[in-house]
Amino acid sequence: MTDQPILEVEDVYAGYVKDLDILQGVNFKIYPGELVAVIGPNGAGKSTLAKTIFGLLNPHKGKIIFKGQNIAGLKSDKIVQRGMCYVPQLANVFPSLSVEENLEMGAFISNAPLKPLKDKIFTMFPKLAERRRQRAGTLSGGERQMLAMGKALMLEPSLLILDEPSAALSPILVNSVFEQIKAINQTGKAIVLVEQNARKALEMAHRGYVLESGRDRFTGPGLELLNDPKVGELYLGAGKAH
Repeated sequence: MTDQPILEVEDVYAGYVKDLDILQGVNFKIYPGELVAVIGPNGAGKSTLAKTIFGLLNPHKGKIIFKGQNIAGLKSDKIVQRGMCYVPQLANVFPSLSVEENLEMGAFISNAPLKPLKDKIFTMFPKLAERRRQRAGTLSGGERQMLAMGKALMLEPSLLILDEPSAALSPILVNSVFEQIKAINQTGKAIVLVEQNARKALEMAHRGYVLESGRDRFTGPGLELLNDPKVGELYLGAGKAH
């Protein structure tokens, strides 16, 4: 890990309605190769933070520094070109296209040959290789989530933002998706993991941030936060933030 963060969010205020900020001065950073979990109760601003970083929402105040440049206010397509990809919780694949066609769509701005990129994804996600000609709409929830991640990885980003990847999945599929996230991180990709399954996210994260009411209330190594009595009492409950 280098001394320089790949992404730094400084005192950011943002929301969906003018003069009603959900994020209230959030600070956040992630270093190259790190896996950082963002947890907190519903309505804390987790997904709002992900969308603001990726340019889907414009911050009303503050800076978002990515690879040394302030990208606050930039459109998502420009941010993708700089090496960041975002996987939303919903509507993250093209259901009428095959698995393979979805991957090809993921590389829409890439000039690199597609076959080596697809082969890399199929090696990482063997289930997708088996289903390469199947329509994405017929995949299970876990397979769709893997395809969404694979599609984002076709652009070989330096930073991947995953917004609630385990939402609505069965416990077995949750384990499978988390294993894949860990494997992606082990290839050197920095990952921001926004997660409702706080306990599982902190178990594998290098560091974590706990958001509450649009502010970063706690931060520290994942396992330290997991074992912090205050964090446990307030946010972990019987296994996940609620």
